[in-house]
Amino acid sequence: MNVLRSIAFALAQILITPPYALVALATFPLPRLVRYRFISGWARTMVWLARVLLGIDYRVLGAENLPKTPAIILSKHQSAWETLAFQVILPPHVMVLKRELLWIPFFGWGLALTSPIAIDRSSGVRALKHLADLGRARLAQGFWIMIYPEGTRTPPGTRGKYHLGGAWLAVNCGAPVVPIAHNAGLLWGRKAFVKRPGTVTVEVGSPIDSRTHTPQSLTAKVEEWIEGRMTLLCPKS
Repeated sequence: MNVLRSIAFALAQILITPPYALVALATFPLPRLVRYRFISGWARTMVWLARVLLGIDYRVLGAENLPKTPAIILSKHQSAWETLAFQVILPPHVMVLKRELLWIPFFGWGLALTSPIAIDRSSGVRALKHLADLGRARLAQGFWIMIYPEGTRTPPGTRGKYHLGGAWLAVNCGAPVVPIAHNAGLLWGRKAFVKRPGTVTVEVGSPIDSRTHTPQSLTAKVEEWIEGRMTLLCPKS
């Protein structure tokens, strides 16, 4: 049954994504936030399909912890599910991502119109300057900024190296940091075609004042909170 559900979801993605991306291109002249709200409709559709076809629902704990003004989100990364669902759950935000993702036909074109902060990881110091400049600009435009500090998806029960980039941006911009933990990988595995039905738990932590931290201490605090929650969200059998 899970195989058939997953096939149906994949077919729906294939049918919906190309025409939606072509229509999204027409939003280019619109203001950034207006463009975002239209393009994120695709993610909302995918989350709805995940619930209807795959049986994957979600619940959010700690939503009251989200500040009223833009912040930097540092989140656990386990699957593609959170990249979709966070566009439904969280305020308008841009992602910090590898620029190569923007080259993917249809998907990348639409992604480019959401005003992401695309960086070339091989450019070193220039990448950090680019991150800081665009980060300040996006916060001023009313966007939150989403960063996955481990840099890649990690299977449930594992921990990657927490990189300093997100904390460095927060400290340099003076923006608060909101940590997020979740267990989407239990249902929607990394690179897994077959998904499992169930309910994803997303937990939002209290905002952290970056002005009282160095990038190193802020990263350590975020990691401690996220991984502490992960022991409960993804208990080892």
